[in-house]
Amino acid sequence: METSTYDVGGMSCDGCVSKLSTALENIPGVKSSNVEVGKAIIDHEGDLNEEISAAIVSCGFTVGSDFSWSDSAVWKKSAHNTKWCLIGCSIGDFGTIAFFQFVYTDSGWSTMSIMILAIINGLLTSIALETVILSKQMGLFEGFKVAIGMSFISMIAMESAMNITDYLMTGGAMLTLWAVPIMLIVGFITPWPYNYWRLKKYGVSCH
Repeated sequence: METSTYDVGGMSCDGCVSKLSTALENIPGVKSSNVEVGKAIIDHEGDLNEEISAAIVSCGFTVGSDFSWSDSAVWKKSAHNTKWCLIGCSIGDFGTIAFFQFVYTDSGWSTMSIMILAIINGLLTSIALETVILSKQMGLFEGFKVAIGMSFISMIAMESAMNITDYLMTGGAMLTLWAVPIMLIVGFITPWPYNYWRLKKYGVSCH
């Protein structure tokens, strides 16, 4: 009996774990497997490295933990994910700023208070939108967990970048025709490298 440990790239959720566990345990000679996100520990008889590696790859994952920033397919996919995060954040963020700018103009709220509320609302609408999108792939509850866990850092970075840009350009919480495009560009670019890293290292198979 031998025990082998494999680093597995491209895993991000319980569905990945279940998928790989099933594939490994169907290999003749494998006695048991203990799979978690990013790693598989396998008890087996004989040299099964080729069979185990093939099973991992067939599930859409990668063997080993090599990382590079030159995967154009992942850049494209992470850009798509970042786009949806930006749309979700902008709905709540811009909606809040527009409310205080055009409707509740004499609220007495400070610029900082409005921006904090805009960030909170942007996070909420982005989580809601991503949960709906992800639920089509992995169920509502699992989609919510992934949206909270995997995307939250991206959302915070995006929201902070957009509101800081707004303040530097307009001196307050304001939407103008010349500021909004720049806010969107900065909001997109800021979390994009993180989203690439996260997708490349953990989530290639789930998106």
